[in-house]
Amino acid sequence: MLQDGGNAVDAILAAAITLTVVEPCNNGVGSDAFAQVFDGTRLHGYTGSGRSPASWSPARFDHYDEMPTHGWDAVTVPGAVQTWVDLHDKFGVVPFDALFECAIEYAEHGFHVGHKTAPLWQRSAEIFSEFAPFQKHFCVNGRAPSVGELYARPELAESLRDIAATKGESFYRGAIAQAIVKQSDAEGGCIDVNDLAGHKGIWQEPLSVDYHNVRLHELPPSGQGLAALIALGILRHTNVADMQPDSADWIHVQVEAMKIAIRAAFDHIADLEVMADFVSIEELINGESLRRASTTIQNTASDLPPLRLPVSHDTVYLAAADASGMMVSYIQSNYMGFGSGIVIDGTGIAMQNRGAGFVLTNNHPNQVGGGKRPFHTIIPGFVTDLNGLPLAAFGVMGGHMQHQGHVQMVSRIFDHQQNPQAASDAPRWHVTQEFEVVLEGGIDPSVARELQSRGHSVSIESEEHRFGGAQLICRMDDGYCGASDHRKEGCALGF
Repeated sequence: MLQDGGNAVDAILAAAITLTVVEPCNNGVGSDAFAQVFDGTRLHGYTGSGRSPASWSPARFDHYDEMPTHGWDAVTVPGAVQTWVDLHDKFGVVPFDALFECAIEYAEHGFHVGHKTAPLWQRSAEIFSEFAPFQKHFCVNGRAPSVGELYARPELAESLRDIAATKGESFYRGAIAQAIVKQSDAEGGCIDVNDLAGHKGIWQEPLSVDYHNVRLHELPPSGQGLAALIALGILRHTNVADMQPDSADWIHVQVEAMKIAIRAAFDHIADLEVMADFVSIEELINGESLRRASTTIQNTASDLPPLRLPVSHDTVYLAAADASGMMVSYIQSNYMGFGSGIVIDGTGIAMQNRGAGFVLTNNHPNQVGGGKRPFHTIIPGFVTDLNGLPLAAFGVMGGHMQHQGHVQMVSRIFDHQQNPQAASDAPRWHVTQEFEVVLEGGIDPSVARELQSRGHSVSIESEEHRFGGAQLICRMDDGYCGASDHRKEGCALGF
């Protein structure tokens, strides 16, 4: 797209649309999406998450012990298609239908299934063995494709043509919308024509905190980016920048700050309109409050009771930058793999399961209900200097790892001057939903022992999915430096 005269937004959108075809285990046309765009002058935030069906009520979920992850009771209105339209309307320079050309080509004629995509696809084929439209579209003769196998999705090719030709109208108010509602009605779902037709994305001012000599920007809730701001807002009052990276001291102080941030996220983050009735964002990132929180970090592990929200490791993240100075941070996801298991018959469109991000707890700001945006794990990150000039567009895929990954990338790159590829390649730490600490293989075992002696529950894992996948572009004096995580399928390209 850049070589054909498009800008960074055009490049992001073309890649995101193509990924709905070739990496369906992580995202799709039925996804949500979020973005931060630096247009050369200022930073813009966009929230592309959909709401729950208006007719949902807490009573509908009374027979569940926890929020369902499969079927129509996990499906919220997908926002990705409208995200494509809105970003293109505001920033795009190539024709809208040109964004779909590569995606349609791959869907119609086939693509070679990636080495990390295939195992996830195969696992989902087993999980959704009873979902007939899923099996019809994503399996051939009862099996998912193997690594390197050529796989075509002609039904999705037609859906993409329809979306391109109607500039998204078909998905929310036309033929595709009618197909979604028809199947929802037939299978006991609640999504109706008004839910789809009423969907709108939100242009928002990103939230930010200053961290030493840089400023981290995150989108407002219902995404969990607020937790990264809280953690860094605490860490700026510590001497973490003077500690040796990957040492027990360095990991300990970050983990302790992250625990406070995760607890705040689980307690408070919800649809912004609802969350405001419980607590203000200003309270959560108040500078004096974060300074006081930093004083609670001792040399031993804190003891926080676990609070769980469902999380997933399945997302795609993209960053792009161009010669004009435009930089884009973009993320798109079904949530858990292929999402709900619902595939709209004849369209090749898998529906997300973002409804699983709600909770059943009475009077919680994120309690399931009608017309609400659920808690979201996917967050695009952006860093500027203190004057607002762009320094990095970045993200770390991986559900509950994302806000933690943002903290680690910012510390490595801006505290310790690691180049973005070194920061991405380095082993990571992960605080689980139970506030246990998981270290990635590559961290010295003596560090694990030292953290255990301080009271942390510590384990070492080498499973890549636990630690997410980073993609980063940093602005340099004479261009850009890109990095791509070895834990994911992806690459860094420039010309």
